[in-house]
Amino acid sequence: PGTGGAAAGRPAGREVRSIGVCGSGTMATGIVEVFAKAGYGVLLAARSQEKADRAKAQLAKSLERSVAKGRLTEEQRDAALALVTPTGAYTDLAEADLVVEAVAEDLAVKRELFATLDKICRPGAVLATTTSSLPVISCAAATSRPQDVIGMHFFNPAPAMKLVEVVSTVLTAPDVTATVLDLCTKVRKHPVECGDRAGFIVNALLFPYLNDAVRMLQEHYATVDDIDTAMKLGCGYPMGPFELLDVVGLDVSLTIEQVLHQEFREPGLAAAPLLEHLVAAGCLGRKTGRGFRDHARR
Repeated sequence: PGTGGAAAGRPAGREVRSIGVCGSGTMATGIVEVFAKAGYGVLLAARSQEKADRAKAQLAKSLERSVAKGRLTEEQRDAALALVTPTGAYTDLAEADLVVEAVAEDLAVKRELFATLDKICRPGAVLATTTSSLPVISCAAATSRPQDVIGMHFFNPAPAMKLVEVVSTVLTAPDVTATVLDLCTKVRKHPVECGDRAGFIVNALLFPYLNDAVRMLQEHYATVDDIDTAMKLGCGYPMGPFELLDVVGLDVSLTIEQVLHQEFREPGLAAAPLLEHLVAAGCLGRKTGRGFRDHARR
């Protein structure tokens, strides 16, 4: 197997033929699409058959859009869809070589699912979580096999974004890390390795910057438009901080800020009051029509 950007001397990974993905939301469906387009058989496992079928229908729409844009042929679309089996029963994951959890970003929900997977999945199966802000070790500790648990943080939208943060805990087995790095490369993603700390690499560096931008605005130091323009033209960023906050969602952003502050306890990481106030007012960004900008009339 390839090393998947890994250092020399890494152990060989485990064989991955069949993959399970738990969840029926945007992230789960996007991750299923990534694996299916790369030729892997995927079980799309949701809490009910109806939810799983709905998620597969969303996947079909996404693949149809790719065909319309000339990115996929009709044959490739049909081949990818044929590899996806929707199921409402987690017990169907018993033979999967790797299971990716992509359910709600709630530790209690994730831990309960990992305890279930621990009972169902075959020995040696790799269990991965897509959490963006929760400790991977907390998911691992809900199982009797924490050495098999790892973080695979895909970015939204998963089919388009190249990066996957591969998060090993203090207990993750080296061959599990090797398996996931290799798999990322096989599905044409770029893996980066990091430790199990709040925010991993991207969010740990990104959110203090976004929080500082909100502070700058609330101190009437500069306007939303001028701060966004300055960062795009001065740093070459594709989006300014307020554009990005409105896309990510102010509620999601606030949660990540709170997780970073809780873990590192640095006063500078405390969420800017203006961000808290906008979330309290229900101004969550593009999804509600209003965040740092008004999107309703655009």
